[in-house]
Amino acid sequence: KVKTYILKKGDDFVGYFELIFHYNFNEVEIAYLGLLEEYQNKKLGSYLLTCAIKKSFLNNPKRVWVHTCSLDHKNALNNYIARGMKIFKKETVTI
Repeated sequence: KVKTYILKKGDDFVGYFELIFHYNFNEVEIAYLGLLEEYQNKKLGSYLLTCAIKKSFLNNPKRVWVHTCSLDHKNALNNYIARGMKIFKKETVTI
């Protein structure tokens, strides 16, 4: 149900994403996606998200989704939207 993919530059770890396949709903969740700080702001987040979305659709799910929050990188939401994802729901949680 869970697959983890890594992005490397030579022998250096750059980032990763993890997909959870919800077979009972025919959906894929992009559970985690991240880059090491030294590789941020170099368009690699866009590349990594594109790869995650492409891998997610290999089994023709009816939906691919991701949770984001204010703790994510400041460009995360814009990156998701630029790759065709849409906002499904917004909520505010006070901790």
